[in-house]
Amino acid sequence: MSVNTEVRDDVAIITLANPPVNGLGLSTRQGLVDALDTAVADPAIRGIVVTGGSRAFSGGADIREFGTPQATQEPSLPTVIEAFERSPKPVVAAIEGMALGGGLELALGVHHRIADARAQIGLPEVKLGLLPGAGGTQRFPRAVGLETAINMIVSGEPVAAAQLAGTALFDAVVDGGAVDAAVALAREAATREGPHPRLRDREVGHADAEAFIAWSRLTVGAMSKQFPAPLKCLDAIEAAVKQPFDAGLKVEREAFAHLMQTPESAALRHAFFADRAASKVEGIDASTPRREVRSVGVIGAGTMGGGITMNFLNAGIPVTLLETGQEALDRGLATIRRNYENSAKKGKLTVEQVEQRMALVAPTLDYADLGDADLVVEAVYEELGVKEQVFGELDAVAKPGAILASNTSTLDVDAIAAFTGRPGDVLGTHFFSPANVMKLLEVVRGAKTTPDALATVMDLSRKIRKTAVVSGVCDGFIGNRMIEQYSRQATFLLEEGALPQQIDRAIEAFGFAMGPFRMGDLAGNDIGWAIRKRRYVEQPEMRYSRTADRLCELGRYGQKTGAGWYDYAPGDRTARPSPVVTDMLRQHAAELGVPQRRVSDEEIVQRLVYALVNEGARILEEGIAAKASDIDVVYLTGYGFPVWRGGPMFHADQVGLYNVLRAIRGFASGHEGGAWEPAPLLVELAGSGRTFN
Repeated sequence: MSVNTEVRDDVAIITLANPPVNGLGLSTRQGLVDALDTAVADPAIRGIVVTGGSRAFSGGADIREFGTPQATQEPSLPTVIEAFERSPKPVVAAIEGMALGGGLELALGVHHRIADARAQIGLPEVKLGLLPGAGGTQRFPRAVGLETAINMIVSGEPVAAAQLAGTALFDAVVDGGAVDAAVALAREAATREGPHPRLRDREVGHADAEAFIAWSRLTVGAMSKQFPAPLKCLDAIEAAVKQPFDAGLKVEREAFAHLMQTPESAALRHAFFADRAASKVEGIDASTPRREVRSVGVIGAGTMGGGITMNFLNAGIPVTLLETGQEALDRGLATIRRNYENSAKKGKLTVEQVEQRMALVAPTLDYADLGDADLVVEAVYEELGVKEQVFGELDAVAKPGAILASNTSTLDVDAIAAFTGRPGDVLGTHFFSPANVMKLLEVVRGAKTTPDALATVMDLSRKIRKTAVVSGVCDGFIGNRMIEQYSRQATFLLEEGALPQQIDRAIEAFGFAMGPFRMGDLAGNDIGWAIRKRRYVEQPEMRYSRTADRLCELGRYGQKTGAGWYDYAPGDRTARPSPVVTDMLRQHAAELGVPQRRVSDEEIVQRLVYALVNEGARILEEGIAAKASDIDVVYLTGYGFPVWRGGPMFHADQVGLYNVLRAIRGFASGHEGGAWEPAPLLVELAGSGRTFN
């Protein structure tokens, strides 16, 4: 049963029981209406309480039903809410844990509400490209006022119930005992003459609603250019101000139906499900043993090592931080402290929290001090010989059962595991820079990595607030292997006449946070140069444009040298087109004998994005990624792919794989066409009319 009923004297307590967040799936909706009808029909019952227990009132729609007929089957959520709103007996919602989305809309539809002060209250539908579709845009402004409603509905961000105390949303906000308080209120409300209060009968209060909505429309429009949902939210809220309740409800439902059909909402919903699906890994389930991780070791106190360390400190996990020299160790500790103190200056941490986190770091120069760590993450120079030395040392001192992880971004994790006598304990944890900020964590599963080691790291990733995606072993794993093809196409385009600023501008207009050349300057062009030098030896058949090598030979490594693909003024990160680079490119093209032409922005975008898609298809074929949505998560969380396009593989599905394949075959007849051999999986799916996702 997804709904339980308990009778306490003359009050029926209806409890949602659909873990983990009491999603309002069909069986729960049916159970709510059945329980309500039973309570109303029982003459011994005078009042009704609806609750979800201490963990959650309701997190809203049951995501397991998204896209299925059950999602809209009657009783729909609006039908459930209307039934409770029309109840002849007073209904009180007792809110603990959270009331989000449809869960909050259900609470808005009953007569009274009691909330625990710590309960999270919100309408996050806009984050899925939607708006509250069961009366939320109509009742919430009537409960909390116009300004608060706009801020919360348009942002989708929840707040603690205590922040909404004193509004018409809650009859009372309590510190514990919400159900007991709700029972008392239901009993007291039953003594009053009806009708029972309904939010739909209230007016939306504001001194100058029209002016505030107009100002909000300008602000929201400027901030949500690629997302139609925020402005549609405003349209529906405006209807709550200007029109009768039922007319406003019609505006809301029409807007919801419209948004459900937009590509932006489809992409956002795909991203939402992909994020959750990434944690589902073949061969791992709830029965898989987990190892306890009470302390962590980190080798390397540089930029990556320091950022990785901060992730564990933020989660309250002690870290032993190892460096080879005192100066480097001191510098790393100073950087960690400075980062925390900067957060404190911005009000994100207290001074006490800074000191608490710093107290969890134990600096050392001795590998023996890593002997008690449950997990050790290596973050040293990206060279296999260096990794061999580090893992040899680790193998000698780490305790049995300790997980040994490499932060490598491209190297063979199976080769690294072979440097130890415990390959089952070894895996890759590829953090993205800055490691204390970026959400993505590629967890690289070696051929001998044990299920319990992998399961432990996947669970730990959630504790340190990372989105973990499992990758198999290959050069570059998922993200960097794909980005290499993207970068190759970008530099081939330079040989044909495009300039760095045009390529960056085109892909940024598509929605990327940063184009390939601005990104190269930020990361350091010498990093890619080192990888290419290795490729020239290991994969001599792989063709690269030598333009990027020429750039590095000029010492133009990027922002850190004041010059890269662009010029930079001292102390200024503004990228300025460089005449030196333009001359170098023209000279290089002339030496190659490549005819110069005008390249369209459309071609730039297609060549860069479809290079990702084609390599992504190969990664799926080889089993490096388990599913296309995992690739999308990698690119949405780690590489700045526009979220409203859903990731490269989802975008390809939306464009149509037939069209993608046709474009690729066209590029194969052009400059460096050998880079465009279509992946067999892409050919197969396009030919059968199927999609990646």
